[in-house]
Amino acid sequence: MRTRTLALTASAGAALLATALLPTNATARESGPQRVQEGMVGAADLLAKVTSCSQISNGKYRTDEEASATVPVCGKNGAVFWKADMDIDCDGRITTQCNAGTDPWFQDDTAFHQSDGKPLSAEKLPYVVVPSSSSIWNYAGAGIKGGGVVAVIYNNKVEYAVVGDTGPDKIIGEASYATAKALGIDPDPATGGTGSGVTYIVFKNNRTSPIESHGAAVTLGDSLAKKFLQDN
Repeated sequence: MRTRTLALTASAGAALLATALLPTNATARESGPQRVQEGMVGAADLLAKVTSCSQISNGKYRTDEEASATVPVCGKNGAVFWKADMDIDCDGRITTQCNAGTDPWFQDDTAFHQSDGKPLSAEKLPYVVVPSSSSIWNYAGAGIKGGGVVAVIYNNKVEYAVVGDTGPDKIIGEASYATAKALGIDPDPATGGTGSGVTYIVFKNNRTSPIESHGAAVTLGDSLAKKFLQDN
């Protein structure tokens, strides 16, 4: 739910300095093993279905405020997809890794909420940010719902996430701290992310219940991914 600009380069530099001062056996706000794949459908099988783009957006998106608009939203049977970068969204519930001290862009809310009405936790829950509706593209009109499942693919890994937040209406390519960490991407909200190589396949007309259950998202995502392979 934020727009990142070069104005905060100083904050990023400070975060890099803090990382440099850590002991050699420590990493900044990241620990634990990375999952290789979730579900039974492999990254290569999914990527083979999104090699060409039938553009459904009325234009293209930027990956950052300073970038040119180069990313279309593409349509497939039962899903839409885009290929972009990954910026780190730490918005939502205040946690150890996601708060105003760790994230210069922090906001304590998300567009979609847990079943108890609280904001989602970017630190704990893999979620994806979709662009706010605009003349370029209206995600809701395409059958995309809050809590809908997304297969996020990077470096031959598949991570199932949910649609959890909305962002600027001209920028695409953002996911939660937890999504990045699971895929082996630096999840630091100030200095992390990756500049390219991420594919987001957003399945239509579904909703994880409850939205905060990652296990439910994986189960539903695996089923939707298998159907996606059959239908495309």
